[in-house]
Amino acid sequence: MARTSLVQTTPSAGTEVPAREYTEEQQAQIKALGEYAHTLLLPESDPYHVWELRWLNKPDTMPRYMRAAKWKFDDAKKRIKGTMEWRREYKPDLIRPDEVKIEDEAGKIIINGFDRDGRPIIYMNPGRQNTAESPRQLRHLVWCLERAKDLMPPGQESVVILIDYKTTTLRTNPSISTARKVLHILQNHYVETLGRGLVVNLPMLLNFFYKGISPFLDPITRDKIRFNPDLSDLIPKEQLTADLGGGYDYEFDHETYWNQILEVCGIAPDGTRVEKLEPESEVKPLLALDVKGDGEQDEKSSSGGYSRNDSEVQIEHVPVPPSPQADSTQPVHDEFERLTLDVGTEVAASA
Repeated sequence: MARTSLVQTTPSAGTEVPAREYTEEQQAQIKALGEYAHTLLLPESDPYHVWELRWLNKPDTMPRYMRAAKWKFDDAKKRIKGTMEWRREYKPDLIRPDEVKIEDEAGKIIINGFDRDGRPIIYMNPGRQNTAESPRQLRHLVWCLERAKDLMPPGQESVVILIDYKTTTLRTNPSISTARKVLHILQNHYVETLGRGLVVNLPMLLNFFYKGISPFLDPITRDKIRFNPDLSDLIPKEQLTADLGGGYDYEFDHETYWNQILEVCGIAPDGTRVEKLEPESEVKPLLALDVKGDGEQDEKSSSGGYSRNDSEVQIEHVPVPPSPQADSTQPVHDEFERLTLDVGTEVAASA
């Protein structure tokens, strides 16, 4: 194919996301965890309430935390409470693009393509490091994780992180201290989000780096990491970049990449975004699912969710909470635009 500076934002045709199945007992635990988490919700008067509710109502949130806790309910409660507290302070879903854009200029982290199970691929290129270590580097990584989650096809809950050490030196490689902070965020606040960790072109000189962080890897994370694997076994040729043996001849251009990701993910200058609702028949908030004894699911309305009878959803004058890393010299929108979505119109338009 001809060389391009556009990244791939959809999986290959025919890609099937492996379905997860839960027992009735596990489904009941997932539902109970959701009910517990909703008791911790910020009040509606808090500017971050709508974003916290949005995260809690995502279909993958409660299952991921139950799996991470190995179905130990008390542990799952502690984990999700800790993440809710972290998200209120860090506000990962409201990081402004202009806050982290400089970190993206050299292409050290690129979201491009999907593996055979439909996981978005996050390429990390330590050799392209262009800034000094700072909290902004971590916020850039979190911003990229959020964008990769935006690109996940329905049913997919995890990503591939592919670290390419080509051209990496001791100077450009992140410190063990920074790596520990990254691991802390991944293992505590993006639980069950790493589907595969692939490391390629690792020079012998940097083996000590992985020995240094190994004690901080939980066993599940460690089992997901592979060194110098045959990438063609894991990623379709048309989704893998040519420089790693694939058939997608990609050349990084920062402005093209940046603008494409912002457009596809619908990111506003102040970090907010507004999503279209799925067709009415598919809108099923987590707490609206009640597990029956025969394994069927009964639909109920729930506070904060969308009921099947909703014909119109409005989000109006929702203030944007300040980012903990916000630069006061940059304009921040106080509220995002009013949204009125007529579900019936959306369904008719897609028919």
